[in-house]
Amino acid sequence: MKPLLLLHGALGAQNQFDPLLPLLPAQLPVYTFNLPGHGGTVLPEGPFQMKTFVAKLLAWLEEKNLPPVNVFGYSMGGYVALEAARQQPDKFAALFTLATKFAWYPESARHETSRLNPEVLQQKVPAFAQALQDRHAPQDWAEVMRKTAQMMLDLGQNPVLTHEALQQILVPVRVAVGDRDQMVTLEETLHAYQNLPQAQLQVFPDTKHPLEQVHWPQLAQALLHFFNYA
Repeated sequence: MKPLLLLHGALGAQNQFDPLLPLLPAQLPVYTFNLPGHGGTVLPEGPFQMKTFVAKLLAWLEEKNLPPVNVFGYSMGGYVALEAARQQPDKFAALFTLATKFAWYPESARHETSRLNPEVLQQKVPAFAQALQDRHAPQDWAEVMRKTAQMMLDLGQNPVLTHEALQQILVPVRVAVGDRDQMVTLEETLHAYQNLPQAQLQVFPDTKHPLEQVHWPQLAQALLHFFNYA
């Protein structure tokens, strides 16, 4: 069975996939890891950068010396995986993305980052702030959020996955989105699907953006089907 790598999203961590693991075949080799600055890993001195995350993924794959892997990338994790597959397709068997935002331009970046104010979040949604603190300890969750916001603004100015870049991704991909996702639109997901040479499209019913609100059995079934795990 081809190994399966699970890649978390922005402000996320590898342990968010814990509810999914029991739903996958016991014999399936499953891997996860934290992107730089996430899940308690050391915060980079400079800003978060998409190219840094992509380089980390490719270096991790090189270190593990795995055969071509299947990847499930949630949100930003899907963006990272797609760009890595564009650069080094031989390392990837297939990709499945969920809730990955493709429409990055200045206005959309400003809209998304308006929600990423640590001080306001601490005051208005203290439970979420506490969850982020627990997730990223011993690092400062507020700094993780600030660096994430800056990376989004950078993507708004210089998106990595342009339609030309998507057309260069030659591995099989299924792009999925929830029908109630308030961050990622069906239109931008459809645009990505139309530009990827070997793509499938899936819409999850009654599904919002947060990974914690995904229906895990439904996701597991979709992954098993697409990656052809018996």
